[in-house]
Amino acid sequence: MRDTRQIERIDPAAGIPGGEVAVECADFLRNDASTLNVWFSDQPAHVVAATPARALVLVPDLNTGAEVDVSVAEDGHERSKPARFVVARRLAEGIHPVTSPAFDPADGSLFVTRSGSRGEHVPVSLYRIGSDGSLEEFSGDITNPTSVAFDSGGRMFVTSRLDGTVYRVTPLKEVVVFASDLGIATGLAFNREGDMFVGDRSGAIYRVNEIGEAHAWVQLEPSVSAYHLAFGPDDALYVTGPTVSSFDAITRINEDGEPAEFYRGLGRPQGLAFDREGNLYVAASLRGRRGIVRISTDAARAEIVVAGMNLVGLAFSAKGEMVLATNEAVYSLPLGIYGTLVD
Repeated sequence: MRDTRQIERIDPAAGIPGGEVAVECADFLRNDASTLNVWFSDQPAHVVAATPARALVLVPDLNTGAEVDVSVAEDGHERSKPARFVVARRLAEGIHPVTSPAFDPADGSLFVTRSGSRGEHVPVSLYRIGSDGSLEEFSGDITNPTSVAFDSGGRMFVTSRLDGTVYRVTPLKEVVVFASDLGIATGLAFNREGDMFVGDRSGAIYRVNEIGEAHAWVQLEPSVSAYHLAFGPDDALYVTGPTVSSFDAITRINEDGEPAEFYRGLGRPQGLAFDREGNLYVAASLRGRRGIVRISTDAARAEIVVAGMNLVGLAFSAKGEMVLATNEAVYSLPLGIYGTLVD
């Protein structure tokens, strides 16, 4: 029996393995997931639920880093014409990031952490992924590394949530204390003037000068996990810090240190980054669905643009790739989105 029904939309149109996407197709014959088949390329996907117009499916582990064909069919019917979907490529696994990775502006290599449980000293806690995809064990000298960021001069800095310290890491892999006594130091970002900002999970945002002197700049609500920081194209600091609420906010702090709510309605918002158009991307859940949420510049619109579970952060490469970190792996998606030049 021929089936002329077509996929009308896949929402979102990109994802990592295990991410949940909605496949919309008019008038499935039955309200029964067991009779519906969905393929990503030639690999079947697990159908979570189905209605006459919509099926929720999990992205299979294709590891292509490219567009693939998605097709559907019900028992006894031919496959539909394919729709397109972008599947992530795995760059590394068996690691433990707790926030966004960071690109080295000098050579485009990517730095990610194996943070471990609190107080756990692992042999290698900082990894480097080369532009050719090679994974290098970079350093084990920082316990519980959390955020990685580069200043305008290309120097790398790493926070440790164990000892409340920001370390500078040299190209020769030397680890030097830069600033200390910063509470449970998590998020890290630099403004256009080169000032460092560090998020203390207990609620303080510290401003640190060029010689490592720190003072408490803003006081926010404590976070249950970490603060994540990013400067926007408007020179304001944007902050996420998950609480026990499922309706958390992103806070915008202007240059005078005045905080205001930018967007509310996210579940467990974590790492964040801006594109060149000023849209904000956040690893979070939105209306019960987990992935990367894109928020418009005026905060009027929010939508899931990448499906994925256990996401903790993201970064944009110079090639327009979105790099995604879960709590145990790092992925790349060729989406043609370019980030700002501000960390």
